[in-house]
Amino acid sequence: MITSIDLLRHGETERGGGFRGSLDDALTERGWQQMRDAVAGAGPWDVLVSSPLQRCAAFARELAAQHGLPLQLEPDLRELHFGDWEGRSAAELMQHSAEALGLFWADPYGFTPPGGEPLAQFEARVLAAIDCLGQRFAGQRLLVICHAGVMRLLLARARGLPRERLLDVVVAHGELLPINASPAGEPAAVEV
Repeated sequence: MITSIDLLRHGETERGGGFRGSLDDALTERGWQQMRDAVAGAGPWDVLVSSPLQRCAAFARELAAQHGLPLQLEPDLRELHFGDWEGRSAAELMQHSAEALGLFWADPYGFTPPGGEPLAQFEARVLAAIDCLGQRFAGQRLLVICHAGVMRLLLARARGLPRERLLDVVVAHGELLPINASPAGEPAAVEV
């Protein structure tokens, strides 16, 4: 039985862009509004699932309370850990680590930021979490509030893109996109 999943990226954060990874930034007022606007008229959902990082979980708690929905915080849906690059912008890295940044953009599976989480490990934990959700909530409609990296991974797989094209997938702050998960947890594309 197919599980319908709407993926929602968190909104703009107080510390801005760059490699936020495991940093626990709060949303700006604009970020809250981006997320509220994204879900206006969407749904209904049976369950809300969120990354535990506050840029996702704070909005998830608000939405769950407003709609009387169960909320599950899922640690394996947190963003990729960027190691020494956490909190730094691409512009800053271009000044000091241009070659490494270029390697990462060209082949994120083949190059891991210093001290960071390998993308293959990130992929394994995210796919395991989606598999578990697909089995636990089979046939239900879920809203999964997460991060750009999680959404890129799931959307690239759902669209059948090769691994090297992962970073071609663009996901805006507060963007809401649907996928389906098979009983085996494999994401499948949904026409938007």
